[in-house]
Amino acid sequence: MKVVLFCGGYGMRMRDGVSDLPKPMHPVGPRPLIWHVMRYYAHFGHKD
Repeated sequence: MKVVLFCGGYGMRMRDGVSDLPKPMHPVGPRPLIWHVMRYYAHFGHKD
């Protein structure tokens, strides 16, 4: 099954005022936020 992640937006509440990173690329620990979401779906077998 294919998965489409809609992860746009500016992430205004996540900003520190300095970086211009989009919300999906904002670091959560050592990896970007989108990596954690993709890992969650992959755990249940959705890898496309």
